[in-house]
Amino acid sequence: MQILGNKRNIDFMGKRQIALAFSLVVITIAIGSIAFRGLSLGIDFTGGTLIEVGYGEPANLESVRQALTDSGYGDSSVQQFGTPRDILIRLASSADADSARLSNEVFAALSKAAGSELELRRVEFVGPQVGDELTEDGALAVLVALIAILMYVAMRFEWRFAVGSVIALIHDVFIVVGLFALLQIEFDLPVLAAVLAVIGYSLNDTIVVFDRIRENFRKMRKGEPIEIVNRSLNETLSRTLVTSLTTILVLLALFFLGGEIIHGFAFALLVGVVIGTYSSIYVASTSILMLGVSKADLMPVKKEGVVDDRP
Repeated sequence: MQILGNKRNIDFMGKRQIALAFSLVVITIAIGSIAFRGLSLGIDFTGGTLIEVGYGEPANLESVRQALTDSGYGDSSVQQFGTPRDILIRLASSADADSARLSNEVFAALSKAAGSELELRRVEFVGPQVGDELTEDGALAVLVALIAILMYVAMRFEWRFAVGSVIALIHDVFIVVGLFALLQIEFDLPVLAAVLAVIGYSLNDTIVVFDRIRENFRKMRKGEPIEIVNRSLNETLSRTLVTSLTTILVLLALFFLGGEIIHGFAFALLVGVVIGTYSSIYVASTSILMLGVSKADLMPVKKEGVVDDRP
């Protein structure tokens, strides 16, 4: 890194080949995780019944699972929810499922096995048809968002910028979703909302960088595209870092203090903000260079009869 006067001069684009290799490796791992491990979809998408039970003392998960198996619910999923006294039970959907009857039977079985008074805190039921519709609508929402972004950036800037921004957004989405598949973290509606928020955040960061790149292409009469992109990234670096770090501080507070119910949401946003900051610097900017953007593509169209009297 060189400092010229009060201006930093980090050679971002000089490391673009390393960044490209890193992105390709991470994307390959993400796609492989999605293809072979799959997403651990929540009942919002798969359908089923969710039951939250509160114990008076730390619960033994093995005992809870055994009690459910003995009662005919061996295919259920049991996990702690926040504290060792809080248990979350997920039951697969059934055609003749009655959420009230099902929750009462499960609660009675657990109360009998525990030998003490329990608290039934929450029961949620999603039918399989609703789950399928949410899956389709969620995928459609991401697709429509990407298409709308492509059209907006193409009109606002230039088609190379539009393609570069969408490449960066697809890069971010695949990494976030792939990490959830790799770690088998539950993917539910709040996480889907976080993925859409990541698209918006990453796009905003990319637009700021692209706006400065376009401005510098028009101002710097001498200079190669790589030099102009580097200058633009250095000029927007402070804004990018300050925005990202303040956002990460808020998300860390949500992740550690917001409770178990929004852990997935906060985690997805944390990963998305970090990856989105990286992609706006390396993926989006590298993409427009690979597509061959030049000064001629970004110069304003001269109107007939208007004389350019600039020196």
